[in-house]
Amino acid sequence: MSLSLNEIFIKKFVSDSDVEAIAPEIYAANQLVRNKTGEGSDFLGWCDLPVNYDKEEFARIKVAAEKIKKSCDIFVVIGIGGSYLGARAAIEFVKSPLYNEMSKDTPSIYFAGNSISSSALADLLALCEGKDICVNVVSKSGTTTEPAVAFRIFREFLEKKYGKDGAKERIFATTDKAKGTLKKFSDEMGYETFVVPDDVGGRFSVLTAVGLLPIAVAGIDIDAMMAGAANARELYAEEDIHTNPCFRYAAIRNILYRRGKSTEILVSYEPSTQLFLEWWKQLYGESEGKDHKGIFPSSAIFSTDLHSLGQFIQDGTPNHFETVLRITNSNDTIIIPHDDANVDKLNFLSGRELDFVNRTAMLGTLFAHTDGGVPNMLVEVSNRSAFTLGHLFYFFELGCAISGYVLGVNPFNQPGVESYKKNMFALLGKEGYEDLKAELEKRIR
Repeated sequence: MSLSLNEIFIKKFVSDSDVEAIAPEIYAANQLVRNKTGEGSDFLGWCDLPVNYDKEEFARIKVAAEKIKKSCDIFVVIGIGGSYLGARAAIEFVKSPLYNEMSKDTPSIYFAGNSISSSALADLLALCEGKDICVNVVSKSGTTTEPAVAFRIFREFLEKKYGKDGAKERIFATTDKAKGTLKKFSDEMGYETFVVPDDVGGRFSVLTAVGLLPIAVAGIDIDAMMAGAANARELYAEEDIHTNPCFRYAAIRNILYRRGKSTEILVSYEPSTQLFLEWWKQLYGESEGKDHKGIFPSSAIFSTDLHSLGQFIQDGTPNHFETVLRITNSNDTIIIPHDDANVDKLNFLSGRELDFVNRTAMLGTLFAHTDGGVPNMLVEVSNRSAFTLGHLFYFFELGCAISGYVLGVNPFNQPGVESYKKNMFALLGKEGYEDLKAELEKRIR
């Protein structure tokens, strides 16, 4: 598998000399990553993870996945942000957005604890009635509100259905190795636990047990996924701006940002990538959006969103650029049939593959958008295999770290996220937040 950065449609906006000029900054940022000397260096464990992961735990993940497959109809993964997005992205990318309807030898997989909606949780609980259920709760601390509330509710559900002893065989916790509320509680209850590494932040954690357990339960080859990430790690170690697509991606997006292109739209023409785009949005938004800096990460599925966002993208405020994630080979072949009546006037497409029409729509859009002044580059991969996805995960993680350092921020913290949590805890009456509660309530009045 090879990933390529197709720059045909970016050349009128970014020249080779532009890339050469920023190259020293890219190399310096890469050294901060490789040598672990930049801000946030305590969270660079993902860099060597594809070759330096815990082999014993990896084997336990496979065993647990087989146990889960045999013992339940529905597998509920409880987590928020990086604790669920990577796994869900992988399942939809490699399998299908319709995985739950199409799965035969593996359980249906649903995700909870990523909102505080009573309706969403009630719907899922209703779906679980009369089914055999297993749960994977993913939280480093165990005290994040959204997953903690959902876990309380599902733990009660399982204990009523199976008893405490039966429930403990169906609950799996992915949490801190040694400390934290969830780790302590899981040990007391006898749940099997897996580790969220100390040196891997949540949005970079898809290739740890956080993502790998649900991915394995879906029947996806996690060995192949790790091999794809290892392949990317090796390829992008070459410090050459001319041949390293990861370096060039980081360089081009920073060049465009300095020219007022403050929004990046990651585009795909495959609905199976929808959750991958969501994973990417968290990765880049949380890593770069700080100190009043950052490229706002947006996404779109074409041609669907061309009918809602296409007008704005082409003719609206010119503050954005597009990165197209192109999968060059479709998994499936659909032939457009001939219609004697030709009611839709589309007989000129008779006998054509639907994927050909999709590719042509992409080309037409690239010409239109670049003619309209919107820079475009393409990240191209050959297929939707587990190997390819592992490679893509690593490509965007490394690109994010380098790009963040070039931008001049710490790519591995998220100070802004803590603000809403503190306010929510105060307003809900959590102990220790009394002064803030009084201040906020005064502002409400």
